[in-house]
Amino acid sequence: MTAPSDLTARSRHDAAQARETSLPRVAVLGAGPAGIAAAHGLARGKRAQVTVIEQKDSVGGNAGSFQIEGVWCDYGSHRFHPAAGPGVLAEVKELLGNDLLWRPRHGRILLQNRWIHFPLKPLDLILRLPKGFTFALAFDTLRKFLPSRAPAEDNFATVLRRGLGATLSENFYYPYVRKLWGIAPDELASTLAKRRVSGSSIGKILGKILRQIPGLKKQTTGGFYYPRRGFGRISERLQESATLHGARLVLGAPVRGIERDGARVRAVRYENDGKTVRQEVDCVWSTLPITLLVRMMDPPAPPAVLEAARKIRFRGMILVYLVLDQVRFTEYDAHYFPELTVPISRLSEPKNYSDATEPRDCTVLCAELPADPGDVHWEMSDRELGEQLCGWLGKVGLPVTAPVRMTLTRRLAQAYPVYDRDYEGHFKTMDDWLAGIEGLLTFGRQGLFAHDNTHHAMAMAHAACHCLRPDGSFDRALWSNYRLEFETHVVED
Repeated sequence: MTAPSDLTARSRHDAAQARETSLPRVAVLGAGPAGIAAAHGLARGKRAQVTVIEQKDSVGGNAGSFQIEGVWCDYGSHRFHPAAGPGVLAEVKELLGNDLLWRPRHGRILLQNRWIHFPLKPLDLILRLPKGFTFALAFDTLRKFLPSRAPAEDNFATVLRRGLGATLSENFYYPYVRKLWGIAPDELASTLAKRRVSGSSIGKILGKILRQIPGLKKQTTGGFYYPRRGFGRISERLQESATLHGARLVLGAPVRGIERDGARVRAVRYENDGKTVRQEVDCVWSTLPITLLVRMMDPPAPPAVLEAARKIRFRGMILVYLVLDQVRFTEYDAHYFPELTVPISRLSEPKNYSDATEPRDCTVLCAELPADPGDVHWEMSDRELGEQLCGWLGKVGLPVTAPVRMTLTRRLAQAYPVYDRDYEGHFKTMDDWLAGIEGLLTFGRQGLFAHDNTHHAMAMAHAACHCLRPDGSFDRALWSNYRLEFETHVVED
């Protein structure tokens, strides 16, 4: 005879299983920070039956990490900023515990052949900036109080010049964005200046500089959080916790199609282990590039939507990793190169992010080289790029004197969204059409064409989870309010 307590336990188990099978079936496409954070929120909150589908063999996307010769490396330079919202920051701290380090920022910017500390410090600016440059900045500041004629149409160049003046715009930001996005500053949308440049006015930059002064400096000013085993550890811990709470993860599975029945999603098709898998779903939450999402719809999207997807552009990036037979290359975590005389935009040394002491026989440098498939640099071999990098560094006073053990590269064809002056109309065409498909959601950096930080991507995931009602329906009105909030995100440098 079964004891009453056993019957009670069994009935509770059956009831829990019944609740779980009644939950909406959500396929999350992409396991970058936005996707894996959404899966974590849905699984942990018992809001859905979650399957994460990721084409790579690991989580994190471009915010992932890997090892080179025992050194934890990222896809470029990544920091977790203290500006993160309290909910996102609390989640990351809870998941990583003592493995989440607090690190002081210690970088440099090369400006007119002078190294200036970054974040900017008042004394460093006074002592190191060329006197002519300083006088020009002061003159630009005074000119802001004089009347001026507004431009006929705003773009990135006009917004920056109005906010920062000619000197800083022409000597710093204009060449930097030309390098990063591969087009002239006046061909970029004004949105980029408002969302990508956190110091978009003299007042904002002065405020940042003054906050570095002892007495005015907050505890979190001039620092960042960083996981002990690379930035990708954030996504890995989200994955581990999501799996623990019932989420299913399918890696090495490129998505091939999203089936819809009229205006409602029905299934996702993906490849895994050489086979095509068709999975029926109630909802698809996509963090894939919005252009790719549009092209995957079955039946196909209308011609006007497909044409808009064709006209949207992304900027590529080559990450060049140089392994050197020395403990440290410099004391700095990152060097910035805004001027066009050096093709790379930034050089980072991963061991200096986590203050790692091991391995003792080598260090790794990571150079970020903006380039698109088909460019001259894209066609170079790893060895050729390593030789080029050593030459560029030697010309700016950073000679590579230790033996180069090896050179590796990672090539990202879609590293940054390109905010050209026509992108908003093309994005709206795609976004409006996708919004009319029930059960489909696009979010994250690539999904909303937003060049945001990781904490912004995770905030989007939290918002999406909040919009999923207990009955499985999605609160579109609330999501629209969150979308307005996302537009206020400003990238932290």
